[in-house]
Order: sequence, then C-alpha cells, then structure tokens
Amino acid sequence: MKLIVGLGNPETVYDGSRHNLGFFILDSYANANKLQFRSKTRFNAMVAELSTAKEKTLLIKPTTFYNLSGEAVQAITNFYKIPARNVLIVHDEIMLPIGTFRTRLGGSDAGNNGIKSISQHITPNTARIRIGIKQPLRDQIDDKNFVLGQLTTEEKEVIGQLLPAISEAIDTFINGSFAPTTRVQRPIIDS
Repeated sequence: MKLIVGLGNPETVYDGSRHNLGFFILDSYANANKLQFRSKTRFNAMVAELSTAKEKTLLIKPTTFYNLSGEAVQAITNFYKIPARNVLIVHDEIMLPIGTFRTRLGGSDAGNNGIKSISQHITPNTARIRIGIKQPLRDQIDDKNFVLGQLTTEEKEVIGQLLPAISEAIDTFINGSFAPTTRVQRPIIDS
C-alpha cells in the first residue's frame, strides 16, 4: 500500500492559499481519477482510495492543520503498516521559484513545519514533491503572511501549467519509478 499526503489547512478561509497547494494538487489528481475524499476522523484526515492492478494507494489531506500533519500521517501509517518508503508528501516550497517543482527522497525539512512534523512522527525518509511558490512579493512580506496569502491570478496560471507534470510525478510514485529530479516550466512571474 502507498500513501500520498497533500499538505494544507482544512478551514475554507485557507482555500486558494499558497500553503494549501498540497490540498489543491491532490484535489486535482483525485478529480482526474474520479476519486472522492471522505472524512476519516480516526485518522484526522480526508481520505480517497485509488486501486490499481498492483496495489491500493491512499490520498490524504490531514485535518490537523499544516504544522501538525505528522499526527495524521502517523495514524494512517501505523494502522495500515505503511513503510516510509511508500509515503509521498506534496507541499509548497518557499525557497523554490514559482513555476518549478522538484521531486526528492528524504532530506531536511528546510524550515517547513509540516515536513518537520511528519519527520518527527514517522521519519524524514519519505518521497516529496516540492512545488515552488517563491516570487518577488515574498521579499516584501513575512513568511507566515506570504504562505497563508492567496495565490494571485498569475500564480494560479503557473501552477495550472505544472499540473500535468506533477500528476505524472505522482503516477511514477504509484507505479514504483519515482526518482529525484527537477522540473521547470517557463515561469510567467519573474523571480
């Protein structure tokens, strides 16, 4: 069994924020695959199930809030006995420019409190899709207000252009061929 975790905050006030990109990506992936999220209070998460010929994959959006995501991830990995190598985290990355995403295996949390929580609750040795959100506005606003701020129209366009490649990276994780790489699209916003 595999687990794909999108990071974000559960309240609707955070919909469309930079910090909710993980939720947005999983919602897009679920819609493309005709999957529905259902509330699983025992796991503090919204969960969708994808079954392939090889195995089942759970997509989750923790309802613990971003900085406590590790609680939901630990609950699910413990219950289903999912090893860390079968966990993929999809999240925003303040240090990567908008229009860029990177796949990686393990590594530091780089100051991301959601990743820090997951590392503390299970291990830092998970797969990750890091979606860049850095743009010129980031230097004018403190980190908290920037990540909790709403995506601009231009940022939404850039993320929309990345969706097919990000979905392909999710598919490679599911089929077992996930590898660290850098993918760059032509940015609309100069950083």
